[in-house]
Formats: sequence, C-alpha cells, structure tokens
Amino acid sequence: MNPAGQDLRIPDDEVARRIETYIRDRVERHSAEGILIGLSGGLDSAVLTALAVRALGGDRVHVAFLYDRDTDAASERKARLVADSLGLDLPSESIEPAMQERGVYAPFAMRGSALSRLLNRFSLNLYRLLFREAAFESSLRRGHFGRNRLKRVVYTRTVGHIEAAFNARHIYRREMLEARAQAHNWLLLGAANRSECMVGWFVKDGVDDLPISPIMGLYKTQVRQLAAYLDIPPEIREQTPSPDMMKGVTDEFAVGVLYERIDLILDGMERGLPDEEIAALGVPRDEIGRVRRIHRLSAWKRESPHETPPVDGGISGGLRVD
Repeated sequence: MNPAGQDLRIPDDEVARRIETYIRDRVERHSAEGILIGLSGGLDSAVLTALAVRALGGDRVHVAFLYDRDTDAASERKARLVADSLGLDLPSESIEPAMQERGVYAPFAMRGSALSRLLNRFSLNLYRLLFREAAFESSLRRGHFGRNRLKRVVYTRTVGHIEAAFNARHIYRREMLEARAQAHNWLLLGAANRSECMVGWFVKDGVDDLPISPIMGLYKTQVRQLAAYLDIPPEIREQTPSPDMMKGVTDEFAVGVLYERIDLILDGMERGLPDEEIAALGVPRDEIGRVRRIHRLSAWKRESPHETPPVDGGISGGLRVD
C-alpha cells in the first residue's frame, strides 16, 4: 500500500468496542433472539461475524452460506474456515434451482460466462477498450448512453444480461436471509463497507444493501486493518476481494481501481482536495477521474434507508490515528 494509506489508520480496540456495543444495543432494541449474517467467505462478512461473536457470544450468532452455479468452490471452504475459527455452525444452501426457474442463466451471455475465466476477462477488457469505460461504470448509467447506439446495443445484449443476473442473485439472497431471520426472530446484519457504498459496488436492495450494516462507515483499508486486529485467518485477510458471481472477475478488475487507491481517492474527495494533490499520493490521474465519475453516477444506489453506522472512518469521524 502507498505510505499515504497510513492516514486512514483507526484505533482498532476503540472501533471494535463501538461496533460490539452497537450490535448488542440493536439486538436489545429489536428484542431479537440473536443475529444472522450471510457468510460469503470474504473479508467483510468475516470481520462482522467475528465482532458479533465478541459482542454476543457464539450461541446467539447465526450464519448461512448461499451459493449458486458461479460460486467458486473455495468460497465455501473459506466461509467454513471462518465459522470453525469462531465455533459456529454453517448451514449452506443452493439458490441455483430458484435462479434456473427464474431464467437467470438462460441468456446467451450468461451461458457463455460460465465457460471460462479468461473469456470473461477478455470480454470485459474488450468492452472497456471499445467504449473507454468499464462495463460496471456503464451499468451505473441505467441505460442512458446518449447518442451512442452501438454502446447501447452491445450493453443490452451482453453486459445487461450479466448485470441482471448479478442483481437477481443478490436480491434473492437477501430475501432468503430476511425470511430466515424473521422465522427465528433474529436480526439480519449486512457486511457492506464504506468503499463499496461510495462507488456503488453493490446491488441496490440486495444482500449488501441492508438497513443495519455495522461496518459501513469503514473504508476497505480499515476493514483489513480491523481484520488483523481480530486475528481473522490470513487466507481470508490476504485474498483478492471478489463478488464471486462471475468466473475470473474480482471487485478491483470490475471497478478498474485497486481498493487502496479507491480509498485514498475517496478520502481526498472528502477532504476537498483537487486532483493534483490526490495524484501526489501516488494515484494515477485517470483513476481519480474514474472514481469521481462512479461516485457521482452511483448516487441513486445510495438512496436506500440505512441506519447510521456506529463508527465513521472518514476524515470527519474523529477516529483517525495521528
């Protein structure tokens, strides 16, 4: 990480304590028997689950792993590694039959996406080369491509189907978890972070857009720092973040910027810094422009109601380590 990333450091013990207090308070406020978290095998849900166990004890923390056709086989193994390290049972369930029934995998683009990691990456790189923006950025435009008819046609017939399938699976996961939580009087918690929220890297009304998301105030960089403090298994801490919804496509590949740079740019934006000062931190100018654009284009995604998270890793949150 660029040394400037040290500016994002937070006091681990205080941040953990505040989140744990918040979780206990919300369980009491909702008169819940416990909490439920969708454990994906990724870093964010691992950190949230560890904090929940510290807050409530393992008996009141419940997790679930929901997978489908495109879920990497390693994801369940990683989710189980986290669950085992925390002494939790991990029920797993496939959402593939429901997605098959809804025709999610039927479009040609979706059939092709299951074939090859290299083909998926090549296709998205080709789209970026042809239209000078990532397919993810195009998705934030919601079909508004101006006079570029070719872009509209290509997007609608290819990327649009992949986006629709991505959305359908995340929304269905949320529906399943909400139903399970309601049936047991558990409080459902989301594991979204500040970085994803600010650039729109989540599905609106999906599993990463839940009203109660205790770590949403923390940048990805800060979640990684907290993971080390919580002694999350190294394999989880050091993995490349991925939505696990399309073979070979990671978060950073889809967005087009590494998280450590996304965080520096977002922090610079919050500080009101001009591009030249952000660039002086070691961030390419084109990436600064890209993050500014996707932040602006994704504003519509952030309209869902959320509770204010218990910690704020931003410059005005009062938590930064000098």
